[in-house]
Amino acid sequence: MEGSLEFAMNPCKVLIGSAIRQKPAILKEFLQSLMELDRTNLQTDYFFIDNNDYQESAKLLREFRMEGSTVFLGAANPTEAYRCTEETHYWNDRLIWQIAAFKDHILKFALDNNYSHVFLVDSDLVLHPLTLKQLLSSGKDIISEIFWTEWAPGTGELPQVWITGQYSFHLGGNSMPEEEKQRQAAQVIAQLKVPGIYEVGGLGACTLISAKAIAKGISYRRISNVDYWGEDRHFCIRAAVLGFGLYVDTHYPAFHIYRESLLPKVAEYKRSIKLAKKKRRENRQIKRENWQRKSSGNKLTLSMIVRNEADRYLARVLAHARQYIDEAVIIDDASIDNTADICREILQGIPLTLITQKRSTFSTEYRLRKKQWRETVKTNPDWILILDADEMFEDKVVAEMPKLINQTEFDYYAFRLYDFWDEEHYREDKFWQAHKVYRPFLVRYIPGFVYKWLETPQHCGRFPCNITELKGALSPLRVKHFGWANPQDREKKYKRYLKFDPQGVYGIKEQYESILDPAPNLVRWEE
Repeated sequence: MEGSLEFAMNPCKVLIGSAIRQKPAILKEFLQSLMELDRTNLQTDYFFIDNNDYQESAKLLREFRMEGSTVFLGAANPTEAYRCTEETHYWNDRLIWQIAAFKDHILKFALDNNYSHVFLVDSDLVLHPLTLKQLLSSGKDIISEIFWTEWAPGTGELPQVWITGQYSFHLGGNSMPEEEKQRQAAQVIAQLKVPGIYEVGGLGACTLISAKAIAKGISYRRISNVDYWGEDRHFCIRAAVLGFGLYVDTHYPAFHIYRESLLPKVAEYKRSIKLAKKKRRENRQIKRENWQRKSSGNKLTLSMIVRNEADRYLARVLAHARQYIDEAVIIDDASIDNTADICREILQGIPLTLITQKRSTFSTEYRLRKKQWRETVKTNPDWILILDADEMFEDKVVAEMPKLINQTEFDYYAFRLYDFWDEEHYREDKFWQAHKVYRPFLVRYIPGFVYKWLETPQHCGRFPCNITELKGALSPLRVKHFGWANPQDREKKYKRYLKFDPQGVYGIKEQYESILDPAPNLVRWEE
């Protein structure tokens, strides 16, 4: 996974931190943008270090409140003048390493108090409301949101991220011809203006950092034998040495109030956000108006996540499913066997989107499920069927599935899942009663419907959690689940649940323990 186990166990507890020495007018805009951040389903607290020599700025920090959040306020005594003009900001070594110490203090506080992430933000930024949600959704241990600054008047805007060295945008060394350096730099700058997530060599000022990275030793303290200027560069060098990639997100650029003369442009920046939001809403409305439920000719897309399934049930499951599906989207979550080859072989002749991941991300399952949903939606499905690699319907599904999807009354179907303990029996006792509950496996995709997810690392559900707001129906078709049918598989799953959820936070600990019951109650399956 790209996050940490600490993040997996508590994915939504974020400490927003800033060491602040700021002019009041700029600070007001910064704090207002923090208040406007989308924090839905997140636990956020705040840690400000008051290093102000403006009394009004100190007062703004003391008065800052957010409902449902705790605001921690540390105090520092400015010992040296810090000057900002319309031309530039004047830094020296003492100021830089004082800021580094403040940032490290915030990181340590977050680690000591079990935060999953720290979001360190400079106090002269105005953030897009979706910034924090976007950075968290990336799954990266260290990622910044981009912003652009004209560092000196008339020089043109550049990002706060870079590729190599002190602040370079090319990959070659000093011996590279100047013309090639400029060509590469122009290419990088152009790419960073396209919404996306990109790996970089340096970043700062608006950075999300995972607890995993902090625990491994990430910090801003000075590296004694490195003479690069600025605490962010020492942070980035240390990150690279510790094996952490550095990334920048460019979907929701922040606005940098580098000069007081830029304050009037804050309103323009906010207007652009509102206009973009309005446009997205209008586009969704257009999709709704142009979209109609179909009573015939609906395409059924199988969506699946697989990992090291070559020697288990995958071939059997896909061979059965190909009898009634029209297309398939499969994410191979870093298999080290020939799982991908089996998918291609069994589904030959059926449109297949196969996405292979180099690193497994299942320990934060909701991220993987959201990716699965996004990739499936890209194929323009009418209906989405999500099965795991060890699940298959009873045989009558081949005749019944067209009836389910070619109608206009219902938008999802729920089915009963039977946990098989061997090839012919399913388990039924106090902790194993899945077959007594109906749960969605089949959903009509509706453009414009705002899908929401239960963002827990385990047991998050295979579909968005709000599909039950749609009109659904219960189907008598049954699903056979073979994931528990092999004793070796049961032991592996038992160990996995204990590893990722040792206290039973996301499931039932007694059920985990019952997995290894030597004499469970089994019932013979009747087709």
